[in-house]
Amino acid sequence: MHLRTSNLAIGLLRSVAAAVLRLLCRVDVHGLQHLRAAGPRVMLVANHPSLIDGLLLFLFVPLTPVFAVSPATARRRWLRLLLRFVDWHELDTLNPGAIKSLTHVLREGRALMIFPEGRVASGAALMKVYEGAALIAEHAEAEILPVAIDGPQYSRWSGLRGKVRQSWWPRITLTVLPARRLEVPAEVRGSERRAHAADALLRAMLEVSYTAGYHHETLFAAVVRAARNHGMRQYVLEDATGARLCYRDLLTRALVLGGVLTRQLGARERLGVLLPSTAATVVTLLACAARGRQTAMLNFTAGARGLVTAIETGNVRLVVTSRAFVEGASLGAEISALETLAKVVYLEDLRAAIGPLTKLGGALAARAPLLAQRLLGGAVDPQLPAVVLFTSGSEGIPKGVVLSHANLLANFAQVQSLLDLTSHDRVLNVLPVFHAFGLLGGVLLPLLKGCPSYQYPSPLHYRLVPELCYELNVTCLFGTNTFLRAYAQHAQDFDMHRMRYVIAGAEKLTDDTRALWADKFGVRIFEGYGATEASPVVAVNHPLAARRGTVGRLLAMTEHYLEPVDGIADGGELVVRGPNVMQGYLFHGSDGAIIPPWTQRMGAGWYATGDIVAIDGDGYVSIKGRAKRFAKVGGEMVSLAIVEELAAQLWPQGIHAALAVADARKGEQIVLFSDTEAVNRAELVTAARAATHSELALPRHIIHQAAMPLLGSGKINYPALRELYQRQQS
Repeated sequence: MHLRTSNLAIGLLRSVAAAVLRLLCRVDVHGLQHLRAAGPRVMLVANHPSLIDGLLLFLFVPLTPVFAVSPATARRRWLRLLLRFVDWHELDTLNPGAIKSLTHVLREGRALMIFPEGRVASGAALMKVYEGAALIAEHAEAEILPVAIDGPQYSRWSGLRGKVRQSWWPRITLTVLPARRLEVPAEVRGSERRAHAADALLRAMLEVSYTAGYHHETLFAAVVRAARNHGMRQYVLEDATGARLCYRDLLTRALVLGGVLTRQLGARERLGVLLPSTAATVVTLLACAARGRQTAMLNFTAGARGLVTAIETGNVRLVVTSRAFVEGASLGAEISALETLAKVVYLEDLRAAIGPLTKLGGALAARAPLLAQRLLGGAVDPQLPAVVLFTSGSEGIPKGVVLSHANLLANFAQVQSLLDLTSHDRVLNVLPVFHAFGLLGGVLLPLLKGCPSYQYPSPLHYRLVPELCYELNVTCLFGTNTFLRAYAQHAQDFDMHRMRYVIAGAEKLTDDTRALWADKFGVRIFEGYGATEASPVVAVNHPLAARRGTVGRLLAMTEHYLEPVDGIADGGELVVRGPNVMQGYLFHGSDGAIIPPWTQRMGAGWYATGDIVAIDGDGYVSIKGRAKRFAKVGGEMVSLAIVEELAAQLWPQGIHAALAVADARKGEQIVLFSDTEAVNRAELVTAARAATHSELALPRHIIHQAAMPLLGSGKINYPALRELYQRQQS
């Protein structure tokens, strides 16, 4: 232990250094009121993006804690000079004696400062959290006081050299969060108690990462922030048309296109966007954000009736699309239907109408994009709507989901700390941007992380997508189970040689798909769960916490409860609230009124997902099925998902879908559709018995359907399947 010797000299140096650093780095400090509310025993914990984090906390957090310093840090000569001015203790997290010594520091009433990751972060995500830090707080019965540090990761002192653009004086923000105790059940003892304490600390650190990653701003301002952090000349966007845009190109085009579009839009009108996953789509989205306009992302696979319903629901009067896309996708009938209700404009025509002076003005505006946005009247409150996405309609008429700038950026902040994406990575986005999974994972996440993304217009090119992964050195891919299985089946073993992250969502990940990727490529798929209404991620497995057979844990800042469901003993309907939960629904025929989420038990702000889940003691979520996708057979609730899983286990190459149909004797019965002719009831009976499933879960009829109706996201189109069944029965 090294003790401070001259409080007066140290206080003077501290004040001078703080003033200089505040001027050079524009240091902002928030939440200092939580220091006063903390108890007498407090342990400060913080993320560790750089070597100067301890100095920042010493200068700007008005406490005089004992610093826990790792052996590697203590060996740095220049840091040992700084340590002469503070009380510090070398901490080897694997040494019980060091843990015991620091526990005494807290019990003596001294504050303690510790970095639970144990080292400076070498990536752009949270690293592992040592249980030693949790044990110190738990044994001392101390409160932890989390501090979020943002900005030093872009300094010369970070561990991200070569991965992010670095500068000497980046803007820095420190945020002190409310103090809390690590929640460990009193009855838990021994190694299980240590595991509980470590897990509780990990959850707190995920909240720290969220706080460091979230900024209360608009989408346009967030992209500008990313451009300044990573460099205006950083290339971040490519597509199959040959477009290759850096941040400056993207901002310039967005400001130019925003001016052209807003001349045709009313002040509160939404722009309908009917485009595939291309750079032009991202530019259009950002163009509207720059001018304070909303975009309604239209599902071009929904057919003429679905598109008309969407623009009626969203009160859309102007739709932008591309002639090349309309012709290539044979959307002539859909365009004709849209033109009866809205004006349709084409990007090719808009591009031809943009003159040299307009382009020059856009280039100049991109030099000071936030100033240009304010002067052009585009700055908006982040709580205002940014985009309208439409539900899949897999169970009825699609609803418009209104997501604010804050909703989207909150979900980005919740997810970004779990995936270590940097400029060295490359994301391939094959999902449509009208789908929330494609919008967040394929567009916003890489764009705001400074990670190049390649936008590809169709996920159905099963042979070409693996080839793109090989040619582009793709390291991150988002997809549904259906798509991921098809890619693996058509890929060569080396096509995924650079792949680091594969994230599955939108439908259940089957064991055969998981095993195929692991055996063929050595890649682990992380399964997640979400809803358009949650921007969209609600829970996800990730490198810090993953459990097979689940969709991971709920994200940081997510509150939840389970609503009991008749007939379901283990689990209930998941109801959530958080900063990523939508502003509300637009219903068809509601004349544009936004209906906020609401539940009878808890009131406003709570969103009932409609999904029946079970949550184990460690917080991992298992999906049992949609509330509307249960059949009541002979008085017993049967999940249709179980029927589909049984078929998928026996015939993994096929697509299987179960429907509940009325039955005069048993109330309801199950019908199984499959594109595989080999499906038969006898093998299903054997599999059900082996898995101890009730035979009530077995389909009464099996129907072979060669071409299964699918939505653009890859999900099964159940309404279309039901219509097909009804036609067959009539």
